[in-house]
Amino acid sequence: MASKFDLIVIGGGSGGLAHAQRAAEYGARAAVIEGAPLGGTCVNVGCVPKKVMWYAANHAHHAAQAPDYGFTVSVEGHDWGALKERRDAYILRLNGIYENNLKKRGVELIRGYAGIVDRHTVAVGDESYVADSLVIATGGHPIVPRIRGAEYGITSDGFFELAERPQRVALVGSGYVAVELAGVFNALGCETTVLVRKDGVLRSFDELLRDELHDAMDRDGIRLETGVVPQELEKSRDELHLVADDGRRFGPFDCVVWAVGRAPNTAGLGAENALIEVDGYGFIPVDDYQRTNVENVYALGDVTGRQALTPVAIAAGRRLADRIYGGMQDRHLDYANIATVIFSHPPIGTVGLTEAEARRLHGDAVKVYTSRFTPMVYALSQHRVPSAMKLVTVGPEQKIVGCHVFGDGADEMMQGFAVAIRMGATKRDFDDTVAIHPTSAEELVTMR
Repeated sequence: MASKFDLIVIGGGSGGLAHAQRAAEYGARAAVIEGAPLGGTCVNVGCVPKKVMWYAANHAHHAAQAPDYGFTVSVEGHDWGALKERRDAYILRLNGIYENNLKKRGVELIRGYAGIVDRHTVAVGDESYVADSLVIATGGHPIVPRIRGAEYGITSDGFFELAERPQRVALVGSGYVAVELAGVFNALGCETTVLVRKDGVLRSFDELLRDELHDAMDRDGIRLETGVVPQELEKSRDELHLVADDGRRFGPFDCVVWAVGRAPNTAGLGAENALIEVDGYGFIPVDDYQRTNVENVYALGDVTGRQALTPVAIAAGRRLADRIYGGMQDRHLDYANIATVIFSHPPIGTVGLTEAEARRLHGDAVKVYTSRFTPMVYALSQHRVPSAMKLVTVGPEQKIVGCHVFGDGADEMMQGFAVAIRMGATKRDFDDTVAIHPTSAEELVTMR
């Protein structure tokens, strides 16, 4: 006889775990099905190990700047293998913490990969499990382009498997992954090239952020090649060359990283057995309440194709549990004004509309404030890294609808400003806030 639950979550990533644990706190009998290490992409091959590598790159920058402050510093290389060993041990500890958290809340962990049998039943191997509600939180995986020789490259997953630092690296792509990994490779001593299809990186972000990042990459020695549509990846001995469709040939490289997007993990899931709608890209469409087209089946996180960010999946999962099991009838995630950070060098923080988006929506009602400056941390340095900020406002009250920050500290300062913008802050509210001096953040409340 199949085991019976109130809730079965398919996928033990951040969103699925958050939902199951919150539901269990309300008294639901919950189970999570996962065949891979707990924590999903974020913990194992995403945000967390990426941030460790970003910190390593930051230490390289700080070491280079230390003499400006009177320190005699000698850096004798970098041990990539030792860093990987410590990073992997840290991730393993996190996997254990996640499993213990499930036990503490009475959530049953079922090891394996689920196949949907019908709208209430899933199978894992020879075992069947039944639940009143199913939540699909299977996440996604990196895309490998369908070109000759693509197998000679690696994805972001493969980046975390590298046992040694490659000397010559190419990143193919223009989004978060390409930008962030390029910064890490470059700071840790690799000759780094970024190859993009269009005219630059981060094309969906505000123009100020894109321009400033292009300049920073150029200053740091990262080579940016535009208009590159990959046609073939050639391998000769241990060297790689990428051939574009216009005949250009790039290389040689020791490592090529595909950072061309992510696809949902829905192949083989059996969604069709429960008549769950899946779009042409494999994503599962949901409404604002995470509901699929099947009454008792929900989906959240990257598998839905909406805002593929870990905190978004966690927030959606918790709100879904609040609504179903906590009695909060209208509880759901508002996908507007979600702040995000790109861990480039220096980092980028952004929330709300870009200037271009605001002008398309509001036309002449838009007024923009910008500031460009050199942070005080570089006052004694020959190598200076500029910062830039933009506030996008709308209407006579100048409600702030976009905030974009490039520069040191952008990652930490954005959280607080995101709260203010979500609450409807105006430019006058920012102006009336006394600045904290001397900081970079004060620029956001002193712009004229």
